[in-house]
Parts: sequence; C-alpha cells; structure tokens
Amino acid sequence: MSYYEHIVIPDDYTEDNSSESGSGDILEFDEACDRAVSHEFSRIFLPCVYGIIFLLGIIGNGLVVIVMGYQRKSRTMTDKYRLHLSVADLLFVLTLPFWAVEAASDQWYFGGFMCVAVHMIYTVNLYSSVLILAFISLDRYLAVVRATNSQGPRKLLAERIIYVGVWLPAALLTVPDLVFAKAENITVRTSCQRVYPEPSSVWRAAFQFQHIVVGFVLPGLVILICYCIIISKLAHGTKGTQKRKALKTTVVLIVCFFSCWLPYCAGILVDTLLILNVVPHSCELEQGLEKWIFVTEALAYFHCCLNPILYAFLGVKFKKSARSALSPSRGSSLKILPKKRGGMSSVSTESESSSFQSS
Repeated sequence: MSYYEHIVIPDDYTEDNSSESGSGDILEFDEACDRAVSHEFSRIFLPCVYGIIFLLGIIGNGLVVIVMGYQRKSRTMTDKYRLHLSVADLLFVLTLPFWAVEAASDQWYFGGFMCVAVHMIYTVNLYSSVLILAFISLDRYLAVVRATNSQGPRKLLAERIIYVGVWLPAALLTVPDLVFAKAENITVRTSCQRVYPEPSSVWRAAFQFQHIVVGFVLPGLVILICYCIIISKLAHGTKGTQKRKALKTTVVLIVCFFSCWLPYCAGILVDTLLILNVVPHSCELEQGLEKWIFVTEALAYFHCCLNPILYAFLGVKFKKSARSALSPSRGSSLKILPKKRGGMSSVSTESESSSFQSS
C-alpha cells in the first residue's frame, strides 16, 4: 500500500473543489495536475519493488523462523527478539502481493473483507517490526552497559513487556483500519483505501503524523540513544579486534535504520504539511513528492529484508544453527545445543549481529 494513495485523482475530477467526495483520497487543488507520468511510474515501479521485497523477505525471515523453531530448547533472549522480529517482517511482506496487484492493475480484486484484513495485517506488523528494533536496542544496552544483574530486566523485557510495549500498541493502531478501510468503487474501478469522514484532510494529517511519531521518531530515539551509549561504552573499554567489530556493527545498525526510514518519513511529513496548507500547493511539488514517497517507501520496506542479515545472519551461533537446520542428518542436534552465558566484559559474536555479548 502506497502511503500516498490518497492523492489518486478519479477520472471525473474537475476543478470545482466543492464537488470533493469526502472520501479522504483527494487533495484540494486550485488547478488539476497531470498525474499520468506518476501513475504510469507507480504501475511499473511498485509491483516490481514489492515483488522483490516479498521474495527476499520470505526467504530471509522464513529461514530465521525455521532455525528458531529448531532450537527451541537452546533459545536465548536475543533469539526471542529475532523470532518476534522475523514473524512481524514475514507477516508484513505477505501483504505486499495484494498491493502489487492493485498497483499494477489499478484495481482491487479481493473484496471488502480482504481489504480490511490486509490493511490491519499491514499496519500491525509495520509498527511492531520497528518497535521490536527499539526493544532489541534496549536489550543490548542492558547487556553491555548494565551487564551486572541485567538478566532479570532483560528476561522481563523479552518475555513480558514486549507484548505490552510492542504487540498491544501495534494491535490498537489497527483500529483506524477496521473503521475506515473500505473497498470503494471510484468510477470504473474499485480501490482499497481508508475512507475518512469530513474534514478528511484533518483525519489524514492526524494519522500521518501518528505514523511519523510512533513508527519512526519514538523508536528511532530509543535506538539512537541506546546504541550511542553502547558505542561510548565499547570505545572506552579494552582494545581488541572483537570490540572494533562490535563498534562497526553498531554503527551499521544505526545507519541502516535511519537510511531506510528517514527519507520516507520526511516525505510523509512534507505531505502532511501540504494537507494542512502549511506549505503552499503546486503541481511540481505534488508530482515530485509523489515520486519521492513511492521510491522512499520501497526503501523503508526493504529494511525488513535487511533485518535477518543485521540481527541474525551475522551471528556465529545462528550461522551454525542454520547449517544444522538445513542439514537433514544434523537437524536434530539443534535440540541439544548448550545455552551459553556471557560475562560482563566479553564481546561475543553470538549476540544479534551487533556482536556485543553472548546472551
């Protein structure tokens, strides 16, 4: 689902703004803008990108879920976060084929029930994926900076608080989808989108602002603060190849998160300001912003393909477990893998790709 779907202009749209349907899918323009180029761009670009993200996401996150399933008895707290993250990303990418078909055909074929269901699955897993990353950074902070007696708080975070701090808020954020998402007929086609009551522009702006705050600003601040403190801790510790690797990996985690999500959220912010008439409208700006959000949205979604690499595949233990899980003759050996415990100052490559410490 392109977050910019609300600017799609129906065929019978005229310059008379008083005829606005109130569906929440039309911006008020002083003049009609030519959307033909952007429309053709989205029909080609979005299905291709969604298809690539779907395939990579299914393979990467599916492998993580399989490996975690095989090593149930030796699963660490870090592994529990990996599993939560991969399940969220896996369910998220499962919604992309629906949006790809709609983008390619300019038509929603799957009915009203599936429209609401896909919207809700999309929303809950989009938010939960980002919030889980914040929880992982908190866990790494406790493991590295507050290593003494951190097992209790870390266990509480991984086994209890994650449901209240991640899955419950993500589920509550699907309420607008349940209320507003509809498969609506627009002239000769059916579109699956949120249909807001009047004043539709205020509703749109409110939900887009919510997306920026809950889906980027709050988890982004937690990630940035926790990892910056971790970097400071590691930089002032003892020197060694392992700690240099941990520092580099921490920087990679920060750069990847903000590189993927910041451009997209910046585009949504500008769009929100346009909706509220804080920024003056112009066809050039609208057309350029539409393409910007198409491209950066794909970049943001691509982060769910990077998560298995950043938070699982770089770990030494995970790679060994994956080889065992994919080897029929050795698959059963995963059930008896010993559960390692790390000390305060050790920097083991076992932990989630950040290689901070064994969990």
